[in-house]
Amino acid sequence: MTITYHEMRQISNEKARELVRKVLENTGGNVSKTARILGVSRKTVRRARDGTLSDYSRRPLHSPRRIESRFEDLIVFEGKRTGYGAQRLASFLFQRYGHELSMYTVKKVLKRNGVKKKKVRTKAKTLRHLYDYEHLSPFREFQLDTKHILDQKALPGDVYNHILQNKLPRYEWNMIDVATRARFTAYSHNLDSTFGFSFIILVLLWLRGHNVRDHIHIQTDNGAEFCIGSSKKEEEWNTLFGLLDARIDPIPPGAKHLQAIVENSHRKDDESFLCIHPILCKDSYQFLHKAQRWQDTWNTARPSYGISMDGKTPLEKLRSYKTMIHPHVLTFPVLLMEDLLKMFGTAIKWFETYFKINFVRITGTYVRARYHMRNNRGGC
Repeated sequence: MTITYHEMRQISNEKARELVRKVLENTGGNVSKTARILGVSRKTVRRARDGTLSDYSRRPLHSPRRIESRFEDLIVFEGKRTGYGAQRLASFLFQRYGHELSMYTVKKVLKRNGVKKKKVRTKAKTLRHLYDYEHLSPFREFQLDTKHILDQKALPGDVYNHILQNKLPRYEWNMIDVATRARFTAYSHNLDSTFGFSFIILVLLWLRGHNVRDHIHIQTDNGAEFCIGSSKKEEEWNTLFGLLDARIDPIPPGAKHLQAIVENSHRKDDESFLCIHPILCKDSYQFLHKAQRWQDTWNTARPSYGISMDGKTPLEKLRSYKTMIHPHVLTFPVLLMEDLLKMFGTAIKWFETYFKINFVRITGTYVRARYHMRNNRGGC
């Protein structure tokens, strides 16, 4: 069975042109006769005779709208280094280098150069969300963790030594809302459960004072500053947190991926805050002033590209929900836990102040969110 030129083209362009050359050789170089035999144009015969066997490049000789090579090299370099997607990488390039590039341009460059976004998947290669983001409302789900600031792998040597010599805070208490990525931060020189309990109560009182009415669920790890895997201690804490319609649940041992949101924030702390600003501080209070500005930047100016955030800041995301929660809730004061307990005592005294003085005297009882609106007359 004889294979025609067009059938050969579907198999291999090089083989098809070799066929043309053989027929052309048998016809004594007669282009017209070769074209009639193969059923092709004379131009096709001349292309096979005078050109290469492989196809020519279809790349245009002049592309006036094509991105400059130096920008393309930068996109490829940072794309491989960070593993960011197109939207997040475009924002990153603007923040770090001042180059305002379209997300779609960045996406095309990454695709053209075969740079793929880094993804963390399960063993079965599937992607699972930790929360139902579509139905999640603000300040209902939190992730809480502590960060050891003195990390030789994360900090430059001069910054590490400066923190030690000037006795700056060594621990960061960080609680992040899953829905808006808003963060509530405190610092301390020591790490113990007294500070852990007090920090949680402080954030809960702040949220309840800003009209957050939903039940609050807080996820922690099993560190010594929390429940250390003790069911008895967890039950005691939840009994008191229940007065504020809140609950904590430690993650199972070894399940660090469940704390992904708050753990990922530690890297940004190192890159944008801890590697730069502590060396400019001579004491803890200068450090707290810088930390307050960093938290305010995070909550109001820094876009997030996590699931369901779409490049919005926590403030923009909170406003998109159209709730009755005032944006002032994002101006949480960054405090030193040692000073807090020295000035106001233990968290039990805060309970007495919050329930007996403020609420019992004014409203008679504390009205929880699960009650109907007709029972909320005069309540918080």
